[in-house]
Parts: sequence; C-alpha cells; structure tokens
Amino acid sequence: MYAIIATGGKQYKVSEGDEIRVEKLDLDVGETVTFDQVVAISDKELKVAGDVAGATVSGTVTVQGRDRKVTVYKYKRKSGYHKKNGHRQAYTQVKIDKINP
Repeated sequence: MYAIIATGGKQYKVSEGDEIRVEKLDLDVGETVTFDQVVAISDKELKVAGDVAGATVSGTVTVQGRDRKVTVYKYKRKSGYHKKNGHRQAYTQVKIDKINP
C-alpha cells in the first residue's frame, strides 16, 4: 500500500515505514505530524481525487537538519563583477507510521 502526499509545494510517494525529507516543518524531534493533503492512495487499485477525501498519512519527526551547502556564483564578464554566496536548505526527516484511507 502506498500514498501520494503533498507538502511544501512538492509531492511524495510514501509507504508505511519509509523515511522522507520534506521542507522544514515547525515541529520538534519525536512529535507526530499528520499530512491531510493526500493526492492518491493505492491498496489494490488506485484511488484519486474525490475517492481519497478524509484520508490522512501520519508520521513521526526523526531529524531536523540542514542539507549540504550549495555554492551560488554570479559573474558578469568585462565588468569585474563576481559574487559568491552559499545556501543550506533546512529540512525535516519524517518516518511514515500509518496510512489512513
């Protein structure tokens, strides 16, 4: 059984026991999170749209972290313009506990 959930502007295909990294959620490690934006659920057949109304996916926050650094380098030729910047995206790692159809 799997479900497709939407969070942080992205969609994730999850099954029970999976660990996924989503955009940062304002929760502490060990807290429970419930995703109520379920796009589709598949048990034996795929159910989408109105068939999944009221479905939820629950999970536990395992890690609050930051991803590896991405270097952003801007350069314009002939003008001597150089700009170097770095970015580390914050994420929340969630272990999927239960899919409630």
